[in-house]
Amino acid sequence: GHLLEENRWMNESITALLIGICTGVVILLISGGTSSHLLVFSEDLFFIYLLPPIIFNAGFQVKKKQFFRNFMTIVLFGAVGTVISFTIISFGAINIFPRMNIGTLELGDYLAIGAIFSATDSVCTLQVLNQDQTPLLYSLVFGEGVVNDATSVVIFNAVQNFDLSQITTGVAFQLIGNFFYLFITSTLLGAGAGLLSAYIIKKLYFGRHSTDREVAIMILMAYLSYMLAELFFLSGILTVFFCGIVMSHYTWHNVTEKSRVTTKHAFATLSFIAELFIFLYVGMDVLDIEKWSFVQDSPGTSVGVSGVLLGLVLVGRAAFVFPLSFLSNLTKKNHQSKINFREQVLIWWAGLMRGAVSMAL
Repeated sequence: GHLLEENRWMNESITALLIGICTGVVILLISGGTSSHLLVFSEDLFFIYLLPPIIFNAGFQVKKKQFFRNFMTIVLFGAVGTVISFTIISFGAINIFPRMNIGTLELGDYLAIGAIFSATDSVCTLQVLNQDQTPLLYSLVFGEGVVNDATSVVIFNAVQNFDLSQITTGVAFQLIGNFFYLFITSTLLGAGAGLLSAYIIKKLYFGRHSTDREVAIMILMAYLSYMLAELFFLSGILTVFFCGIVMSHYTWHNVTEKSRVTTKHAFATLSFIAELFIFLYVGMDVLDIEKWSFVQDSPGTSVGVSGVLLGLVLVGRAAFVFPLSFLSNLTKKNHQSKINFREQVLIWWAGLMRGAVSMAL
């Protein structure tokens, strides 16, 4: 890890991805070229065990002043930007895919494609950004990723649940209402779990007895908030993120000095392991035989569809990053807080990655 930090072309995530591919090759050789369940990406494993520690640690370690200073811009990118990207990708798919002979798709299928490919992967991006060197860029990219995940999940669920043959103004307002309900309730649940953990530790004086209990309370309360959010069909990502922010501001100051050091390193270590495991897992999933069997039937069509989707994602990102950055800059008087053109290009490029969230959807 220390050696890779100094390398311009390789980092931990790329290395883990390559190791995952090599592991997949070994598994294929051992299994005699047949498909193995070890090579199949499991969305349950990702959402329940791998994603929570990554998002929680990001909220726990985030520079809160920088994050909330750019909160409106983050919501603008994450919510409005995702809707714009979803619209462009869906519209492009509706007009281009029927000409490529990929079979019969209904309106709901095209909209589902738009929802899936409008979901960015902030985990990939944050691997190459440094929070201390580029605080504005880091807070915008990460914040957009968190809100984007929640928005894309809302859009995808709406596409699956609503009758798309009768789209009316009432349905549109219902979708907007669902988003605000999800955003507000998920945030309140996360903040409530964080405040409850601070109250429990302060009133029950765990610090007098054991550092282990303090750390356990923080980890269990964070995980409980995530599972409750999933149980009530809220956004677990938003919930555990704001739980991390509140815990770092209140709970962390109520524990002993030894617990502060332990929690900081424990959360960072769990997040680091989960991130590497995701890239390792995705690398193994590349060699899933069943997925490649579809490509063998019509390789030209598969390459064409991939190229079209890549082009639509590029256009969809550009359609909101630059206009919304311009609008955001109009509201800021301080020149340093404005998003310059170079940062806009980086934000546009950073959001092009599609990873585990898209695969899970």
